[in-house]
Amino acid sequence: MDRNPSPPCSDAEEEEGDAVGNTVYSKHWLFSVLTRLIEVIAPAESDPGASPEGARTELDEEMENDICKVWDMSMDEDVASFLQEFNAPDIFMGVFAKSKCPRLTEICVGILGNMACFQDICMSISKDENLGQVLLQRLCDSDSPTLLETSRLLLTCLSQPEVANVWVERIRENPSVYDCVCFIMSSSTNVELLVKVGEVVDKLFDLDEELMLNWIKSGTCRSVGPSVDDSPEELPDFKIVPCILEAAKQVRSDNPEGLDVYMHILQLLTTVDEGIQAIVQAPDGGKETWSLLYELVCQELCQPDDPPIIVQEQKTVLASILSVLSAMFASQTEQEYTRMRKNMPLIGSLIRILQYMEGCGKRAVENSKESEQEETGRTDVNEEDFHLKILKDICCELLSNMLQELTKENTLEGLHQGHLNEQTCSCAFQNLLPLYSASVESFLEVLREADQTLADNLEKRFPSLKVHT
Repeated sequence: MDRNPSPPCSDAEEEEGDAVGNTVYSKHWLFSVLTRLIEVIAPAESDPGASPEGARTELDEEMENDICKVWDMSMDEDVASFLQEFNAPDIFMGVFAKSKCPRLTEICVGILGNMACFQDICMSISKDENLGQVLLQRLCDSDSPTLLETSRLLLTCLSQPEVANVWVERIRENPSVYDCVCFIMSSSTNVELLVKVGEVVDKLFDLDEELMLNWIKSGTCRSVGPSVDDSPEELPDFKIVPCILEAAKQVRSDNPEGLDVYMHILQLLTTVDEGIQAIVQAPDGGKETWSLLYELVCQELCQPDDPPIIVQEQKTVLASILSVLSAMFASQTEQEYTRMRKNMPLIGSLIRILQYMEGCGKRAVENSKESEQEETGRTDVNEEDFHLKILKDICCELLSNMLQELTKENTLEGLHQGHLNEQTCSCAFQNLLPLYSASVESFLEVLREADQTLADNLEKRFPSLKVHT
């Protein structure tokens, strides 16, 4: 089926006491569906010759329609509570253990995901150790829809502070989760699944640095992972960075939010030395990572034909990308891919980002004046300013480090290509001074050898530099 059917129109109002909470849904109907679900996975003993539905790979149409209705209804808190009281999670555990039908497994995980949106139910689900282990095993499933619903359920639980640590600890103690997640990121072409799995990884790394360090160091032995049949298959020796990159390449064109997620995962890796080393000590020395991020900045994001406001929309993904590039540049200045003769377009892109931010800053001031009496408007502007400031700080740090590495030949090339001129250099100086004055002075010395007139004009614009030159 392409979509879940709408919840049923119930006659519960005609049967006093049959309604679920304040809804119009019938307790009797829900009870009957769950009872049939039990029978699906455990046929009556009185009919020993019966072939269990759970052994089939497909549901009959009526059962699928009804269980999908329950899936839709479970978004209501009263229905979710009723399902909890009826021990639906235990029934679903039976499904996971006995069913060979991927669609049934997907629906049951989906219902649990809806139920977990409510705090008390989420706590109950999360504290059930057996259920928790069974759900983590779903990550090794070969069915993409089931993987998607499992990831959604995990993200829901990890997003609730009361139970997040329970899941972090559980995942930390299950090495197979790492293998299954890496397998999905490195091999799936399902963009929706990749985005959701990325959100789970991003949340895990944000919540627990120890788990992130464990995953950075993982991939030292071959592991057993998902298979299309009951026999496990041996997985490759996964490393976290190549898997993240592969997923990022899959989502980059179709899902900007997904790209944002994977770039933030890379940024989180650079917050620890082990993460930076995992990036730059890959077999290719980090070249693949640098190339992907370089292409994103120089060829896809914040381009010359975009309006300046684009930087507002892309500020978080740009901040993550530039943060990773900055960490790589600072730790791998001897790598071929960081040679400045190849990176003048990157310097041009950094300056363009700063130029666009200046335009956004002026617009924000104008909007702030117009909405001075509106509290919400002021809050939005302040929040936007905060994120833009983070982007500016990261951009300036990388730009200053790159300017210090420029030679006369690089500078001449930048002038020839149009990345460097009086306007772009002025913008760079305006943003870098006074914090990065040493870098500006170093670049000005090189610029003087390449274009004396331009250097003199910049000195006139920024008199403070004359004292140091």
